[in-house]
Amino acid sequence: MHIEPFNIAIAQDALDDLHNRLRRTRRLIAIDGQGWSEGVDLEFLDRLLDHWLNHFDWPTRQAQLNRLPQYRATVGEQQIHFIHQPGTGPAPMPLVLTHGWPGSFVEMEKLIPLLADPASHGGEAEDAFHVVVPSLPGYTFSPAPLHKGTGPFEVAGLWAELMTGLGYPRFGAQGGDLGAGVSSWLGRRFAERLTGIHLNYIPGSYRPSLGPDQPTVNAQEQAFLDRSAHFAETQGAYAKVQGTKPQSLAVGLNDSPAGLAAWIVEKFQAWTDHDSNLEQAIELDALLTNISLYWFTGCIGSSFRPYVEGRARPLAFAAGERVTVPMGVALFPAELPMPPRSWVERSFNVQRWTSMPKGGHFAAMEQPQLLAEDIRAFFRPLR
Repeated sequence: MHIEPFNIAIAQDALDDLHNRLRRTRRLIAIDGQGWSEGVDLEFLDRLLDHWLNHFDWPTRQAQLNRLPQYRATVGEQQIHFIHQPGTGPAPMPLVLTHGWPGSFVEMEKLIPLLADPASHGGEAEDAFHVVVPSLPGYTFSPAPLHKGTGPFEVAGLWAELMTGLGYPRFGAQGGDLGAGVSSWLGRRFAERLTGIHLNYIPGSYRPSLGPDQPTVNAQEQAFLDRSAHFAETQGAYAKVQGTKPQSLAVGLNDSPAGLAAWIVEKFQAWTDHDSNLEQAIELDALLTNISLYWFTGCIGSSFRPYVEGRARPLAFAAGERVTVPMGVALFPAELPMPPRSWVERSFNVQRWTSMPKGGHFAAMEQPQLLAEDIRAFFRPLR
């Protein structure tokens, strides 16, 4: 497997083009009291776009990101961009962290040092990890696949091969959102290589066996199914279009930075833990770093592909199928609908189940310290 160092280098003309497009934004007129109830709050969007144009310092953020040890590897026919931060400790455990949508590898920026060098951040050196953070195919600096058929199932195979190429025959996996799906497939497909899987979200496509020989759905499980159905009805339009007709949407978002920002930031507002103020959870510069990466790499369209592919191969289990790899789950209070432990235990070997005091869907960005502590605690007895 060929691996080479990688640095982010966005050309000045790309930055100039972004600024010119932002200056020419055609703004919508807000309806009184509309707020976030029907999508992005237009007043917030105006302020975000103004910050992007007049205050956000991309060159500084690019330099900060380039302090991370970044690489590109050729895995089969797929190029994969990834961060590889060796651990500082007596026996670091290899761990692959997988981001989701509408995030990117920058979700893990604050989490990486807490896991790679815990002794410098209030932890124990014995809990150190060799941290690997790949960018999903078609996200930021991992080029988009040229053919159909690369979803979470296939990405798990790419990650297994990447970890082999890095010299890690056994490793742990962690993720939320799409990363939870990839991590689950890693545990299902490569059980002999996984020390454990830690999730801060249960994949929406997860379906345990509910045959006649299985326990009947209990009250807690039915309440979860009802919450999930309500979420799909009231907030699930994005997933429906991204999984069925993504290309038409992608054309507009790929051409308009304002449209791209609106589509992405609405999810951060809806899925993070805050009191009606998104900036309580995530700073504007952090939001714009992620959105800028989507813009500069033109990856919004290819970022929708896992939704299409995931519909074709959901994380469904037949009777008798079970993942034996130890699993830990961290439940953040502002997360999307999460099932009870009994629902997950139908198909997974749950060893740790932690209710977190605060945080939401983007836990690695919102509460990196809390997430790091739970990851360390879960993997500690598995070393």
